[in-house]
Amino acid sequence: MTRLRSLILAALLGAGACVVAAAALFPPARAQPAQSAQTTQTTQANASSALLSPRPVGGATTPGFQMPVFGNPPGAGAGTTGFDSTNARAKVKKKKTKQKIKSIIAVEDLPVLDPRIAATSPATSTPPPPILYSRPNYVRRGAISPVFMTTGALVTEPQPPRRKRPVEEDPYAPLGIRAGAFLLFPAVELSGGYDTNPPRSEIRDGSSLYIVAPELKMRSDWVRHEVSADLKGTYTWYPELSAFNRPTFDGKINGRIDVTSKTRVALEGRYSLQSDSPGNPNNPDDVASPPRFTTTGATAAVTQGFNRFEIMATGKFDRTAYESATLNNGGTLDNSDRDFDQFGGTLRGSYELTPGVKPFVEGGIDKRVHDKNIDRDGFQRNSDGATVRVGSTFELARHLTGEISGGYLTRKYEDPRLRDLNGLIADASLTWVASALTKVKLTGKSTASETTIAGVSGILNRDVGIEIEHAFQRWLVGTVKFGYGLDTYDGITREDNRYTASAALIYKLNPMMQLKGEFRQEWLRTNAVGENYDASIVLFGLRLQR
Repeated sequence: MTRLRSLILAALLGAGACVVAAAALFPPARAQPAQSAQTTQTTQANASSALLSPRPVGGATTPGFQMPVFGNPPGAGAGTTGFDSTNARAKVKKKKTKQKIKSIIAVEDLPVLDPRIAATSPATSTPPPPILYSRPNYVRRGAISPVFMTTGALVTEPQPPRRKRPVEEDPYAPLGIRAGAFLLFPAVELSGGYDTNPPRSEIRDGSSLYIVAPELKMRSDWVRHEVSADLKGTYTWYPELSAFNRPTFDGKINGRIDVTSKTRVALEGRYSLQSDSPGNPNNPDDVASPPRFTTTGATAAVTQGFNRFEIMATGKFDRTAYESATLNNGGTLDNSDRDFDQFGGTLRGSYELTPGVKPFVEGGIDKRVHDKNIDRDGFQRNSDGATVRVGSTFELARHLTGEISGGYLTRKYEDPRLRDLNGLIADASLTWVASALTKVKLTGKSTASETTIAGVSGILNRDVGIEIEHAFQRWLVGTVKFGYGLDTYDGITREDNRYTASAALIYKLNPMMQLKGEFRQEWLRTNAVGENYDASIVLFGLRLQR
C-alpha cells in the first residue's frame, strides 16, 4: 500500500514538471486577426502535422539513422497562411509613394469603357466625387492622354514636350568668306533684256539694256557689339538711247554698341547715288538726260530700357547735292538751288505688351536748309517739319517680324506764298512666313520731297508694296510683286498714280550660281496732260555669289 502511494505521487510530480517545462518553452501565441474558415482549417492542419512529426534540433544527423526528437522548436507551428507563433512584433512596411503631379479632369457620370472595369465597379446611382489635382505649367494645351479610372474620372497624363525640329539651312545660301572676325558675302549679277520705254514718256521709244550689279555684304562675328555693311551698285546701259544710261549706288554701314544689358548705342553711315526718274516734272523739257544726285548722311541712336518700357532718342543728318543737267542744245542747267541739308531728331517710347509685340509712340522734328535761300523762281524753300507716328514692332516666333506705323506729317515753309504741306502717312516693313515654302513681305513708305515747280511747296510721296515668294523646290523659287505709289503736289491739283507689277523665277544651280528671269510692267496715270506712260521690261540674268 505504501509502495503504491509512492508510485502515484511520483507520477503526479513528473506530470507537473512536464507541464511547467512546456509552459516555459512554449509561451502563449500572439492573437492574429480574424481569418476566414478555410484559412483557419489550413492553419490547424499545419499545426497538427507539426506536432505529430518529430524534428531534429540543431540540424545534426547521423548517416543512415536519424534520432527522433520529440517536441517543436519555437515558431515550428507557423504556416504559410500568415499564422505567427514567434510572438515577434510585426514590422509595418511603409509604401514609398513617388507620384508625379498629374492633370486630372473631373468628369461626372462617365461611361466605363473597359468591360473588366465594368465587372469590378459596383453600379451606383450617385456619380463618384471629382478628383482635383493642379495642372503643371509645363503641360502644353492639348498634350494629354485620357485614361479612365474605376471611379469614373478621366485622368489626363501630360505628354513630354515634342522636340522642335532643327531649322533647316538653305543648301543654296552663299557660303561667305571669313576675314578675321568678319564674314564677307560678295556677289555680282549680270542681266540683259529689253525696255519698251526708257524715257518714260507718252511716246514709246524702246531699247535693249544691259545691267551690271555688284554687291558686298559684311557681318561681324563678335560675342558683343556688331558691325555690318551693305554695299550695292548698278550700272544700266541703253545701247540705242545712251542719254538714259544711269549708275546707282546704295551703301550703309551700321554699328551697335552694347553698353549694358539695358543700354544700346546704334550708329549708321550711308551714301547714295541716284538719278532723277525720266519724265520728272522738276526738270525742264529741254533736259537731254536726267541729272544725278547724291545723298550722304549719318544717324546716332541711344536706347535705354526700363524693364518692359523702352526709350530711344535718335539724331539724323543728311545732305543732298545735285549735278548740273545737260540740255539738248549742249548747254548746262545749274541745280545748286536744289542742294540742301536736313537736321532732325526723334524720340520714341515703346512698351513690350506681350513677348514679340511692342507698341510705340514716336515724335520727330526736322529742319531743311538750302544752299541758296531763293531758288530759280524766286521762292524761299527752307522749311521746318514735324511728324507723329503710332505703331508696333512684331517678332512672333519668326513667323511675323517687322514694324508698321501710321501718323501725320506737317511742314511749314519760310516763304508765305507756299502753303504748309500736311497729310497722313504710313510706314511698314513686315515679313510673314506663311509656311516653310511661302513668304510674304509688306512695305510702305511716306516722304515729303522737295520740288522746284513754281507755286508748289512740296510733294507728298506715298508708296506701298507687297511681295509673295514661293519655293516650288529648294532650287526653284518664284516671286510676284505688286506696288502702288501716289504723289500729291501741294499747291496745284496734280496727282500721279504709279503702278508696278512683276514676276520673277530663280533657278539655283548651286550655292555660287543662279539663273534669273523677270518680267516687269510699269504705268503712270496722272491728271497732267501728256504725262501718262506705259513701260514693259524683260530681263534674263546670271548671279554669281560666294
